[in-house]
Amino acid sequence: MASIHRDILIDVPATALWDALRDVGALHTRLVPGFVTHCEMDGEAARQVRFANGAEVREVIVTADDTAHRIVWSATGGRLTHHNASAQVLDEGDSCCRVVWIADLLPDAMAPAIAGMIEAGLQAMKAHAEKVATAG
Repeated sequence: MASIHRDILIDVPATALWDALRDVGALHTRLVPGFVTHCEMDGEAARQVRFANGAEVREVIVTADDTAHRIVWSATGGRLTHHNASAQVLDEGDSCCRVVWIADLLPDAMAPAIAGMIEAGLQAMKAHAEKVATAG
């Protein structure tokens, strides 16, 4: 099973980024606009997500841990036979945080494409969060 680990420093307080990440139905407006073009809740614990590259998946929210600032989800759709991931916001000081995104998936051959999407998602998250912070 492929396991992808990526992280990024974002120049916003951890609580601000967690607030956006925790809003699981608003990826396309609050967290990664442009990277995610549509996100709609499907019941209380699942969402339909469309990415800028045209990929569409259904993601089941496994847990949202407000203490650890960590979201865990699994995805179905496309060519993946297994996918689970987590994103965690870690405090790096008064005005900075680190986001750690980990994904485990099958088949292994999909790892480069998923790693590219994770990297693009983290860059979109950083750009949007820092833009909102400077505008506010």
